[in-house]
Amino acid sequence: MLIKVPKASDCHESDVTPESIYLSRRNVLSVAVTGLAVSGLPRWAAADDVARYADVEPGKAPVWFSEKLSSVKWGAVVVKDEAITPFKDATHYNNFYEFGTDKGDPAANAGTLKTEPWSVVVDGEVGKPGRYALEDFMKPYQLEERIYRLRCVEAWSMVIPWIGFPLSALLKEVEPTSKARFIRFETLQDPKSMPGQRSGFALIDWPYIEGLRLDEAMSPLAILAVGMYGRVLPNQNGAPLRLVVPWKYGFKSIKSIVRISLVGEQPKTTWQSIAADEYGFYANVNPTVDHPRWTQARERRLPSGLFKPNVRDTQLFNGYSEEVASLYTGLDLRKNY
Repeated sequence: MLIKVPKASDCHESDVTPESIYLSRRNVLSVAVTGLAVSGLPRWAAADDVARYADVEPGKAPVWFSEKLSSVKWGAVVVKDEAITPFKDATHYNNFYEFGTDKGDPAANAGTLKTEPWSVVVDGEVGKPGRYALEDFMKPYQLEERIYRLRCVEAWSMVIPWIGFPLSALLKEVEPTSKARFIRFETLQDPKSMPGQRSGFALIDWPYIEGLRLDEAMSPLAILAVGMYGRVLPNQNGAPLRLVVPWKYGFKSIKSIVRISLVGEQPKTTWQSIAADEYGFYANVNPTVDHPRWTQARERRLPSGLFKPNVRDTQLFNGYSEEVASLYTGLDLRKNY
């Protein structure tokens, strides 16, 4: 259980409006009618705050998500003194090569992705393997809002309010065996709905694969996300289920997950297979270990422009050292990048 204690990565900003509240004042009233006491509303639900996230586009949420939204633990984890990235930037500047290689391609092309029905396979070294419909997969978990920094290996960054649940809760539910040492994730492979998988970008051997060491996956910071900005996860951001590991570069946070496998051997991940000297298995944010073609000491925080570049120093483990540094005690972070 994550205990909220003030630390370097904590924040006092609570500006994210839940989807059921920000769309209109009528929605605020409907929340009260359904039994949620007005005094229990998050402070950012005030009418004066509605316009703050006016650019957030409402999503067509599945029934299971809408039912869970009213009990979300808002502001479970926040980020200190850093502005949340505008919704439009977070949803229109993405790497999701299944839909194209340009930053705008996912938003332009991901509408073809069908997220209902959706199933997730859990297999490998677990006591409870199976294929689960997403609505059944999600039943045991209360959703939380986690406002995290996101640092791309390309040296740009964002601050995003995710909605999800701790990955550790899933692992406890499926009962890893004593042979489980790593967790392997797999993205949907469907060239019909993912035009990038039909393209000539032949460097990637689909499906996209990522992995974590089991103790990393058990970190309270690692989550499986199903929403962001108070609404259901948009297709271009990895709907309907994605991983978020905020102390690692963004490519570790695999999107549109269809398989989660507990394995004994370290899985060969997609970018590691393409260029192991550039994209290591660990991919921890580290300003002292440069990418072969650019420095990682600085980053460009979005939104950013020619006259307002918004460049800042990068923090070790993306600012989450206090929470995760102990996972790597005795590990050479330059060799194990």
